[in-house]
Amino acid sequence: MVSRQPRKQRARLYSTPVHRRNKLMSARLSKELREKYKIKSLPVRKGDRVKILRGDFKKLEGEVLEVNPKKQTITVQGATITKSDGSQVNRPIHPSNVMLLKLVEDKERIGKLTGRSESG
Repeated sequence: MVSRQPRKQRARLYSTPVHRRNKLMSARLSKELREKYKIKSLPVRKGDRVKILRGDFKKLEGEVLEVNPKKQTITVQGATITKSDGSQVNRPIHPSNVMLLKLVEDKERIGKLTGRSESG
């Protein structure tokens, strides 16, 4: 049985090995992609087009510039904040707060998606 204590939940999340964190980096798919591939969510990759659904940058659409599995964040083009010295810095966003609009299509990813949609 898994504990319900928040401190143990956080400890488990932060001590997850990096090779397993990819699954935690998932975002939901748009209606069109959901109908096409017959799945609800998919791990975010660099180059994907996303729409931010929560937070200060709500409704912003942009390309994923960086995926950081260690901190469980992504950076989206256009989601920047201004520091006190005037410089612009990308704001990290959790992948659960975005929706995938367009996927980067490489052979490996599309092969997995079509295989999953045919079996399900």
